[in-house]
Amino acid sequence: MAQHLLHGTLHATIYEVDELHTGGLRSGFFGKILANVEETIGVGKGETQLYATIDLQRARVGRTRKIKDEAKNPKWYESFHIYCAHLASDIIFTVKDDNPIGATLIGRAYVPVDQVIHGEEVDQWVEILDNDKNPIHGGSKIHIKLQYFGVEADRNWNQGIKSAKFPGVPYTFFSQRKGCKVSLYQDAHIPDNFVPRIPLAGGKNYEPQRCWEDIFDAINNAQHMIYITGWSVYTEISLVRDSRRPKAGGDMTVGELLKKKASEGVRVLILVWDDRTSVDVLKKDGLMATHDEETENFFRGSDVHCILCPRNPDDGGSIVQSLQVSAMFTHHQKIVVVDSEMPNQGGGSQMRRIVSFVGGIDLCDGRYDTPFHSLFRTLDTVHHDDFHQPNFTGAAITKGGPREPWHDIHSRLEGPIAWDVLYNFEQRWSKQGGKDILVKLRELSDIIITPSPVMFQEDHDVWNVQLFRSIDGGAAAGFPESPEAAAEAGLVSGKDNIIDRSIQDAYIHAIRRAKDFIYIENQYFLGSSFAWAADGITPEDINALHLIPKELSLKIVSKIEKGEKFRVYVVVPMWPEGLPESASVQAILDWQKRTMEMMYKDIVQALRAQGSEDDPRNYLTFFCLGNREVKKEGEYEPAERPDADSSYMRAQEARRFMIYVHTKMMIVDDEYIIIGSANINQRSMDGARDSEIAMGGYQPHHLSHRQPARGQIHGFRMSLWYEHLGMLDETFLDPSSVECIEKVNRISEKYWDLYSSESLEHDLPGHLLRYPIGVDSEGGVTEFPGFKFFPDANACILGTKSDYLPPILTT
Repeated sequence: MAQHLLHGTLHATIYEVDELHTGGLRSGFFGKILANVEETIGVGKGETQLYATIDLQRARVGRTRKIKDEAKNPKWYESFHIYCAHLASDIIFTVKDDNPIGATLIGRAYVPVDQVIHGEEVDQWVEILDNDKNPIHGGSKIHIKLQYFGVEADRNWNQGIKSAKFPGVPYTFFSQRKGCKVSLYQDAHIPDNFVPRIPLAGGKNYEPQRCWEDIFDAINNAQHMIYITGWSVYTEISLVRDSRRPKAGGDMTVGELLKKKASEGVRVLILVWDDRTSVDVLKKDGLMATHDEETENFFRGSDVHCILCPRNPDDGGSIVQSLQVSAMFTHHQKIVVVDSEMPNQGGGSQMRRIVSFVGGIDLCDGRYDTPFHSLFRTLDTVHHDDFHQPNFTGAAITKGGPREPWHDIHSRLEGPIAWDVLYNFEQRWSKQGGKDILVKLRELSDIIITPSPVMFQEDHDVWNVQLFRSIDGGAAAGFPESPEAAAEAGLVSGKDNIIDRSIQDAYIHAIRRAKDFIYIENQYFLGSSFAWAADGITPEDINALHLIPKELSLKIVSKIEKGEKFRVYVVVPMWPEGLPESASVQAILDWQKRTMEMMYKDIVQALRAQGSEDDPRNYLTFFCLGNREVKKEGEYEPAERPDADSSYMRAQEARRFMIYVHTKMMIVDDEYIIIGSANINQRSMDGARDSEIAMGGYQPHHLSHRQPARGQIHGFRMSLWYEHLGMLDETFLDPSSVECIEKVNRISEKYWDLYSSESLEHDLPGHLLRYPIGVDSEGGVTEFPGFKFFPDANACILGTKSDYLPPILTT
């Protein structure tokens, strides 16, 4: 049967199965094995646990909860709001019986896509078939309802944000908040006078903010509460390191500062991921330690409450899966929530408000950096006691640089949105924090003001902001129990857990709204595996099903078909942190290559259909960041040397290394921005894997409706481009122009040549490097001429498929 592209939203309801004849379900040899397993481990004895799933071709897009002991007539009555970007001939409903070691197939029902593609509602009983497509015993049927809405029917498609009335992303747990203030941060610190003049609307200029200084001030000035969650929190680092901008107490370590505040009576609560496994296979690949146990030990016996929390799955899932989740997935949210003085109140007011920080930067070692991203020149100053280089075996400050520079993005949120971040912390603490010692805000209502705007809607600097998460009921308390209530709260019902997957929804919405260009910086870029070529893999076994890469390529394709301009710029690290030749890093690079190739093939196909021979890199282009420094007099001289002919030695002699891109950010049309902890991979976008948090926001007075947006988001992007390119140019004002993308591609190629060349005469003039891949005439991703391996390393740029690491670990 012909496949159709379903690109839009599918509303689906699974009601019930009329009558199942499941007598044979647990009989025979398998039934005996199952009974033995159930007897041995004492769970699930003899009971049926029926659930249903929805697939678009081979991509799982929905599943019901399990119905216990309704073997004959299971009734789910669950509705699904499914974003789709899939080629499919059938929508497939599968009924299964869950058990402790997996699930038993009962049968599948098929609805041809032909029936829904034109938008008609389909409400029918569909026959359930076995693997040979014959009706199952008893001729059972499943009652379903379907209605499909293509993207063109969405009034926001290609429209951007038309006015301040834009309601935010629908079907989410947190609604959009108005009257907010947002500060955007590039890197942990920016020195004075780094950014040149970047004009904004209303005669203003862009003013950069300083992340770790602001976090230090926020913690130092808190009087009632300091709540922190992190993948890692390291007590031995200091937040203030710029000798030209000293602060009283700024030399204190994070651990000392938090102990001091707790001893003053401030309630200090910290949730740090409990790195249980320390999965050996990943550890040997050079993934950095999180210091979780050191942090817990440091605060033991103090007034600081520090809890190590594993990534507990919700109660659902088989035993195998539960082991998977706590061992393989992480708590990845990076937030700080404090009470803060009211602005412009002088010293007299006792009133306080809530301020929150959300983004990509953990309060741990290796994170402090500035836009200069030096490799060697800070080794005797700010990085002497914070030398971070996990990409070489045995790297140490005593052997010298290059250190691994760190590029990251964070935000500060004020106004009603800050309370949503607080509520997220309270939900997580209530689930995994143990004692109920959260500050009772109602008792402080005469001191801490209730959620209220911090800016008037008429103020041209005001923001509308929405909070998004990837999390489930295993990590957050207070999720509704019933699927109906969950759906109303913008949550997704899993087989036995309730999932918040709104970060992925936010990305999908923003991409679909986009008019002119998208700029992404992310630590990972892989997904939409349902659309990958079956080249040495079975795509349906990979399960990196989030839609973001496919949405991007479909957006570009739709613009090519209409003859409209549209550009996507993506900045990723050269490779994911760790030994670049290791199996896990190579596997991730292989997934990344497959993702890029899927997108480029879509684009080339669309161009050829229009009779165009245009370069697909004028529509979608990938970069990485790197630095190279000539040796200066008076530089730090290490006492030892790296091993001869090691990657470490070669990089030291060539005076170069990648700048690690750890950011998780997307800018759309200079009017909308997403910043958070979530990577563009399945771990971050799934909801039931790593826990994540992100903000999405815009300034209603600075929309790209009639003229280009020139608010804070535009200034922030220009400041980032100045950091990466070492220059500003008129063409950068319009990233959607062919002149801009060609210029940025040209500069990044020149910088790659300088980075990778044998000789070095000057510092690299900028950090933005062409990602070293080629794209052939069919859209295939190939080796960049002369570069099978990354400079100084014996690691394939295109990655290598792993035969022993399960995809769930590396996607």
